[in-house]
Amino acid sequence: MVVLGCTGYFPVTTVFKMTYKSYSLLITLLVIVTLTLSADGELRFLDHLKPQADDKTQTRAVTDLLKRLLGNRAREFKVIVNKTLANGSFDVCELRSAKNNRIFASGSTGVAVATGVYNYLKYFCNCHVSWSGNQLNIPRPLPSVTGVLRISTQHRFRYYQNVCTQSYSTVWWDWRRWEQEIDWMALNGINLPLAFNGQEALWQEVYLSLGLNQTDIDQFFTGPAFLAWNRMGNLFQWGGPLPQSWHTKQLYLQYKILERMRALGMMPVLPAFSGNVPQAITRLFPKANVTKLDPWSHFNCSYSCAYILDPRDPLFQRIGALFLSQLVKQFGTDHIYNTDTFNEMTPASPDPAYLSAVSRSVFNTMTSVDPQAIWLMQGWLFVHDVDFWKPAQIQALLHGVPIGRMIVLDLFAESTPAFSSTQSFYGQPFIWCMLHNFGGNSGLFGTVESINMGPFEALRYPNSSLVGLGMAPEGIEQNPVVYELMSELAWRKEPVNLRKWVSLYAARRYGSTSENLSTAWKLLFRSVYNCTVPHYKNHNKSPLVHRPSLHMSTDVWYNHGDVYEAWRLLYEAALPLMSVETFRYDLVDVTRQALELLTAEFYREIRDSFQSQKLPELLTAGGVLVYDLLPELDRLLSSESHFLLGVWLERAHSLALTEQEVQLYDLNARNQITLWGPVGNILDYASKEWGGLMEDYYLQRWSLFVNTLVECLDRGRPFRQEVFNQAIFQVEKGFVFNQRKYPFKPQGDTYDIATRIFLKYYPQALKRLN
Repeated sequence: MVVLGCTGYFPVTTVFKMTYKSYSLLITLLVIVTLTLSADGELRFLDHLKPQADDKTQTRAVTDLLKRLLGNRAREFKVIVNKTLANGSFDVCELRSAKNNRIFASGSTGVAVATGVYNYLKYFCNCHVSWSGNQLNIPRPLPSVTGVLRISTQHRFRYYQNVCTQSYSTVWWDWRRWEQEIDWMALNGINLPLAFNGQEALWQEVYLSLGLNQTDIDQFFTGPAFLAWNRMGNLFQWGGPLPQSWHTKQLYLQYKILERMRALGMMPVLPAFSGNVPQAITRLFPKANVTKLDPWSHFNCSYSCAYILDPRDPLFQRIGALFLSQLVKQFGTDHIYNTDTFNEMTPASPDPAYLSAVSRSVFNTMTSVDPQAIWLMQGWLFVHDVDFWKPAQIQALLHGVPIGRMIVLDLFAESTPAFSSTQSFYGQPFIWCMLHNFGGNSGLFGTVESINMGPFEALRYPNSSLVGLGMAPEGIEQNPVVYELMSELAWRKEPVNLRKWVSLYAARRYGSTSENLSTAWKLLFRSVYNCTVPHYKNHNKSPLVHRPSLHMSTDVWYNHGDVYEAWRLLYEAALPLMSVETFRYDLVDVTRQALELLTAEFYREIRDSFQSQKLPELLTAGGVLVYDLLPELDRLLSSESHFLLGVWLERAHSLALTEQEVQLYDLNARNQITLWGPVGNILDYASKEWGGLMEDYYLQRWSLFVNTLVECLDRGRPFRQEVFNQAIFQVEKGFVFNQRKYPFKPQGDTYDIATRIFLKYYPQALKRLN
């Protein structure tokens, strides 16, 4: 029996009968042998996944990136891409000093060179690049490099994005914002990003060719802000229909995104067919094996209960091949495709033979169009539904695909790793991912000890099939420190000293060596950024951003005093640093976090006063919260450009061509961050603490809550949550439909507002610690 081959998988002849269990055990053992015999521990069957652009194109792309980032100072860097520098298939960059105080950087790919240059900017020039601004006060002349500075990685792939990021964060982006993000990806070493824009335009063509009409399609696609869940088979129609102008704009974006990603040496991940189809398929193909699913996540069948085509049905092959052919024709391919067949959906049967047949059929659909296809699958299903996905079911699904032709994203590995409970995904290659953020929530959060150790533990795991590290947040543009640490770990040989690392981070983020700043960040790293609660999900649980009730949790995983002390240290260092964008952002963000904690304190006083029937105390606590703290927080957030509701809405409006489209996009943008569905189906999941939203949404809810409690005490009535929910829904719905315009540029002086808040509330914060 031949078991080892250059493709990494093996034919097994049925010389003797095997039970499913013994067959699976044999597969696993042979995979281990395959991995062990590999010359350098690398998975050779992924060798065809490599940058498409030639060295000259990549060199030009990095040169242009540096011009965008550094302006005229970019001339002081000489860069060149030379793929022969690669250490096997692992990226390398070498930097050295050259004549005339220039720095010469050569690397195996454009991404490697960009990462090397950014490493130099960070650790030699004390500079910083992030979503919340750049600090690029570069010394003149450039600091010299002694000998050769060599930056290399142990990880073939550095993956980026979650399928939800497309809706929670990037949905309204134009090319300028995408260009900034792709630059950020390259600087942070990303070479395997999702590229999902424009796919609905192709799906429309596929479905029209099959005989569906435009009405069928309009009833299938959701609105822009909910497309992630339409693609995964969770939702249809809600927030739609998609205008034809949307398709045109997204196709245009996708062409530019792919061109730039590939020019820098990235390998974009494109979508594939999961089996999610419009209901009209059942009319046109009545014999097709289509299953109507149960409702998803508090939605009823008006917008969920998706129709799923069985992958074993011949129609699945036809539709999947039509789409992928169109995709490759329009966008080209880097041979790696993402689809998630059972995302938050229970399969029709737990029978291992069924699950294996399903994954085999999905994969065969890919290879019928692209024989070199690799299936990238999110491993979220294995931790989301542990009751269904037992070892036999996981193994069956994974082994329906030849070993090495699937890469699994261990999506939530910093909190709930799946590789260690699945024997390294039973031999399928996997990427250790940090999920970090759910819903794009505001709020300081991190698991820095876990992400500092986890990737290295995955590397040391017996017979590990690890092929990369990844960042898979549902929403981005928050907590930049966590993403800088995680991306840097892909280029480290061992964990960092967190206290030393974050001290250097503070210095380069602000361009200041103030001891206050270093101490503040050390406090944050040992508290709010070091959640060690097992399996903790970072949904912002603060009462501030949730519909008020008498039964809200106020527990946090960290010491309030550490955040308050960090707040004091930042504030006392603030005056000379207010012109530094990154500092201004952090001053607002840490002040916001402190007020979030104080909101929980005032909530407890409000609740306890009501329950003990102390009306004066209720009026005092409620009055401070509603008439001062929350309005002040809104003013603070409104003073900084990264915390504005108006920016989110303006970006949405800017994509519209007609007033009808403006209204549709406005509804999508407002609904997602509040009600998340027609009746608050996933209420407050994607909460944001933004100027404008704080005043017109959260403050209005708290005002009604306090007034209702006062009225109940005054009249001797009990508080009835069901009645309150009906009243508060009208407030929430009113915000979604009010069409009010919000500033998309900062208002007010951040330092003055922060000073007023600090002088009023820092003493109160300390008092409540005692």
